[in-house]
Amino acid sequence: MECMIDEDVVAASNEAREAALRADYATLGEQLARRNVDIGATLDKVRAFRVAIPSWGVGTGGTRFARFPGPGEPRDIFDKIEDCAVIQQLTQATPSVSLHIPWDKADPQRLKQAASRFGLGFDAMNSNTFSDAEGQKNSYKFGSLSHADAATRRQAVEHNVECIEIGKELGSKALTVWVGDGSNFPGQVNFARAFERYLESAREIYEALPPDWRLFTEHKMYEPAFYSTVIQDWGTSYLAAKELGDRAYCLVDLGHHAPNVNIEMIVSRLIQFGKLGGFHFNDSKYGDDDLDAGAIDPYRLFLIFNELVDAELSGAKDFNPAHMLDQNHNVTDPIESLMLSAAEVQRAYAQALLVDRKALEGFQEDNDALMATQTLKVAFRTDVEPILAMARLADGGAIDPVAAYRASGYRRKVAGERPAVAASGGGIV
Repeated sequence: MECMIDEDVVAASNEAREAALRADYATLGEQLARRNVDIGATLDKVRAFRVAIPSWGVGTGGTRFARFPGPGEPRDIFDKIEDCAVIQQLTQATPSVSLHIPWDKADPQRLKQAASRFGLGFDAMNSNTFSDAEGQKNSYKFGSLSHADAATRRQAVEHNVECIEIGKELGSKALTVWVGDGSNFPGQVNFARAFERYLESAREIYEALPPDWRLFTEHKMYEPAFYSTVIQDWGTSYLAAKELGDRAYCLVDLGHHAPNVNIEMIVSRLIQFGKLGGFHFNDSKYGDDDLDAGAIDPYRLFLIFNELVDAELSGAKDFNPAHMLDQNHNVTDPIESLMLSAAEVQRAYAQALLVDRKALEGFQEDNDALMATQTLKVAFRTDVEPILAMARLADGGAIDPVAAYRASGYRRKVAGERPAVAASGGGIV
């Protein structure tokens, strides 16, 4: 298996940090033992946890106003796969890539060969009917799966079926469907008819799924439409998944909610009724900001994982959530942001594993609000970094991924190989 980063660079970086890490790990192990927690068992679970990288995430993002490309921008999906390989090599937590079609459309055999060079696989496929592709006959300006025009709906359905066919060749097992369908003015669309057209189109896509695939319906409160969105919240997403069938699930993007929405309770509800499909992890301050996971509210991320671990330990029905990052990197090196975000998701998982669930249940039954919330805080305040770093070291990654990455000079190297991309303006003047 090939490595994009010289293994000697990673080894040298680890050698400078390993003694301190082992000391910190031993100290944490002693602390956890006093709480009747086996640090080795927690380490094993963290090593088994995986989160997928979005292919589009390794490129520089932008806003409606402007985009400022960084050096060494990936030119195509094959450059993206190489960047994803760097993230996996250093974190050992991101062994799969989630493709977006048609952005990443290429010969499936070439894609498989490119990924297999680095031991990478492919996660959920993502369709794009929220923008027009070159040569496309019908425009999605006024919608796709819910469009008033039957020919446009047919085109959108066929695109999703094409994504399934590509995914079958790549070994993917899921299709994520997010549409930008909605309206910009009151009265522009009939809410009920638009949703019914969406369901009719989605049923055709669902019927094209192989028996071992899942369909993820993704909601978003607003954007690109400013007045209404067809799949605007988790309730509508649940209704759609329920209507479609047993292999349709809801995908939760952490940024696709109104400010202060109780996302962890939404996660609990979807788990309870067997419809949680997975996550797009990111963070937000005001809306769909697509900031790095854990950048704004790490406690919320922990609370979400508290629900996930509770479901994992209790054996919840149909509980097999997919995990993927979905971020927009405007001012950072995307590789660095994605590495740190993968670690933040692992961190929340590790902290949630430390919750004393027996004690928590007792406090809940006794209506002891203070001690119940303190039980969560004890786990959240625990510095689990030694567990995360030891997991990376044990699997051949970097104790400090960003330090090893910067020492490798990878960004400087690809900047010399990949043509510079001109900055672009947005749609607002």
